[in-house]
Amino acid sequence: MQKMLSYVRRAVDHYHMIEENDRIAVGVSGGKDSLTLLVALAELRRFYPKKFEVVAITLEMGYEEMDFSAVATLCETLGVEYIRIPTQIKQIVFDIRKEENPCSLCAKLRRGALHEAALAAGCKKVALGHHFDDVVETYMLSLFYEGRISCFKPVTFLDRKGVTLIRPLLYVPEYYVKSFARRHELPIVHNPCPADGSTKREEVKVLLKDLEKQFPGLRDRVFGAIQRYPLDGWAPDRTRYK
Repeated sequence: MQKMLSYVRRAVDHYHMIEENDRIAVGVSGGKDSLTLLVALAELRRFYPKKFEVVAITLEMGYEEMDFSAVATLCETLGVEYIRIPTQIKQIVFDIRKEENPCSLCAKLRRGALHEAALAAGCKKVALGHHFDDVVETYMLSLFYEGRISCFKPVTFLDRKGVTLIRPLLYVPEYYVKSFARRHELPIVHNPCPADGSTKREEVKVLLKDLEKQFPGLRDRVFGAIQRYPLDGWAPDRTRYK
C-alpha cells in the first residue's frame, strides 16, 4: 500500500489534483484500475493534509451478468458512499445502433452519464483510473491513427459541465496495478463487452510490448518526453512534492 500511495500522492501534488474540502467521485467500472484507484484514494484521505471526501459511482451498462455486490461490500469496508446508476448504454450501442466500431459511442455515453451522476452526488471532481501505460498508449494511438501529438491531461476542466477530471494513477505502471489488485484481493467484475480485447488500443499495447524487447525502457522515455516537452497541461509542479 505504501508504494501505491507514494505514486498517487506524487501525481496529486505534481498536478494540484486535490484541494481542501473536495468531494471526489471515482468512476468505478469494476476493473482493476478503477478499484485500485478507489482503494488508494480512500486510504489517502486518511492522512492527506487537505481534507477531501470520496464517492464511488458505477454505471450499470445493461449486462445482467455483471454483479457489483462485492464492490458494494468493499465500499462499505472503506467507508465510501456507493452509488449505482442503471443505464441502457449496452442496448443503445449494440442492440439499437448496432455499431461496428462501438468504443467511441460507448465512451461518449459513459462520460456523459458519469459526469451527470457526479454532479447529482455533489461532486465537482471525477477521478479516472488511467495509469502510466494508458498515457503512453494514448499518445501513440493519437500519433499512429490521427497523425497528431496529443494525449489526455492529468487534470482537465470541463467548462460546459463545471466538472474537473483528475487522474491520480498517472505514475503507476500497469504491472503494479495488477499486482496491487491481486495482493489486496480486489473484487474485479468481469466485463462481458464483445469489443473488449479487440480494439486499436490493444493493438498498440501489443506493438509497444514487442518494441520494448528491442528498446528496453521505451515507455519510460515516451512518458518522460511528454513531461520534458509538455503538451498543454502536462508540465508538473515538482515543488509541490517533498
